[in-house]
Parts: sequence; structure tokens; C-alpha cells
Amino acid sequence: MNKKRGLTLASLGLAAAILSGCSSKQAMMSTKAPTHGIYGWINTYLGIPMQHLMEWLASHLGNNYGWAIIAIVVIVRLILLPVMMSQMKKSTMMQEKMAMVQPQIRSLQAQLKQAKTPEEQAEVNRSMMRLYRDNNISMTGGIGCFPLLIQLPIFTGLYDAIRYSPDLFNAQFMGIHLGQPSIVLAILSFVAYLAQSWLSLVGLPDSQKKQMRAMMIFSPLMIFFICMSSSAGLGLYFFIGGIFAILQTWLINAYRPRLKKQIQEEAKQHPVKPVTIAKPKQTTAQDNYSANVAQLKGNVNHQKRNQGNQRNAGKQRNAGKQHHHP
Repeated sequence: MNKKRGLTLASLGLAAAILSGCSSKQAMMSTKAPTHGIYGWINTYLGIPMQHLMEWLASHLGNNYGWAIIAIVVIVRLILLPVMMSQMKKSTMMQEKMAMVQPQIRSLQAQLKQAKTPEEQAEVNRSMMRLYRDNNISMTGGIGCFPLLIQLPIFTGLYDAIRYSPDLFNAQFMGIHLGQPSIVLAILSFVAYLAQSWLSLVGLPDSQKKQMRAMMIFSPLMIFFICMSSSAGLGLYFFIGGIFAILQTWLINAYRPRLKKQIQEEAKQHPVKPVTIAKPKQTTAQDNYSANVAQLKGNVNHQKRNQGNQRNAGKQRNAGKQHHHP
């Protein structure tokens, strides 16, 4: 679960780095698009195609670029909906399975704290891995960041399209200037993703809620930062995307009781497999004495070999001197 959160934050951080880098390099509106370097590559392969797509969509939506952005969000979300629902379902199943093995996890964690040697700690960690493996529990929580990664080039292209196209930059939607940052859309995006994060905690065991509650604020804050450092068009993209995320989370929460029942039926047929920790072999005084004697004998033999080598080397040197001085 922590790995999944880390990947999500890393993806958002990458987007923030790209967009803030673009913003700091030039003013918010540039009349001349870059043609060289990484920003030239981004504009050529992401910004210009996105600009053409938005112009085409706007021509069919009353020449309104705001509705064109909303249409792009809807298209992308509908394409990703099966993947995202499948991943959210897997994540929910992993959460329910984690709740079933929590007593054993707590026991292993307590034993890990009591372990006094590296061997004992390693054995407890192996037992933890075996517990996950034997009960088909994924360490990543059953969900990845593919849906977010696939959107990274989309909102990067959207950023460039609005920034370097005068028509898109000067467009307005419901009184909001799409080419300038909008505190309203930034706050709405923050609230939408915060609500989605809160909904994702509904129905979870208290132990998992404590782990996830500390992380639920970071993604909305990162999105707020991106919206405040870029155009309102991108803020609109995130806000509508947040609405879709809320709906998807609500659907999976409505489906959760059925998943719980399915997992409980599976647990009856395949109960949780407990793990036992194989304690490392305890060394006795006799073992220590034997090891010390063997080490001492090895040192004596090593010294004898060194002395023999030194005598042989001395004989060879004397023989060489006699050969040169008859």
C-alpha cells in the first residue's frame, strides 16, 4: 500500500516538476513555442497534437474550449474506466485479505521487535513474506499508478497547447480565464480529490485507516500546487477528473459488501495459512569450544606454511649466490 502511494506521489511530482520547470523558464504566455531541448520535444509531440484536438472538439462544441477540455477528460476517463475499476476491485480485495491476516501480522511485528540478532530478524522478515505469498496478498495493495502515468502526457500536452496557442490562452469558460491560474479551480480540484481520498477509507478496518489517513492529504495538496502553478485549463482538467474519481470510488464502495462476501466464502474453502518462525540454531559452549580449536589449528597450520615458504625462499637465494660465485 505504501508502495502504491509512493508511486502515485512520484508521478504527481514528475508532473509538477515538468510544469513548474516550464513556468519558471518563461512567462505564463509565450508567443513563440520552444523548438529545441526537452521543452521543444514536449511541444512538438504533445502540445501541438493536443492543440489540434482541442480546436477540433471546440468546433463541434460551440467554439468553447472549456467544453473541449471536459470532453477530453470524459474520453480519457471512459477509456481508463475498465482498468481503473479492475485495479480498485483488486485493491479492495487485498485490503480485505490484509484485514484477515492482521492478527498474524501484529504477532510477527511484535516478534521482530523482540529479535536480538540479525539472523532472528531475517527469519521474521522471511516469515512475513511467506505469510503474504501463501495467502496470495500483493505487497503493492493490488493497485498501480498506470492510470495516472497514462494521463501524464495528456495534461502535459494540454498545458503546452494552452500556453502557446493565443486562441486557447485567451479563451474563457464560465467567466474563468483558461490561460491564467485560477484559485477557484485549484480549490475545487483539491476538495474533489480530498473527498475521493476520504471515500476510499470508508469500510476499511481501523488499522488500515490509520495507515492511509496520514497519506490522504498529500495527493490533493500536490494537485493544488500543480493547479496554482499552471493554467486554469489544467485546473479544469483535474477538477472534472476528480469528479470521475469520486464516482468510481463510490461505485467500488457500493460493491464492497459483495466483495467481502466473496472473500469470506473463499476463506471458508481456503482458510488463512499461518506461518511459523524457524528459530535459528542455538550455539552451545561445546560448539564454541570446537570452533575456537578449529580456528586455532588453522592459524598454526597457516604459520607453519609461511615458515616453510620462507625457508625454501632462503635456500633458493643461497643456491643462486653459489651459482654466480663459484
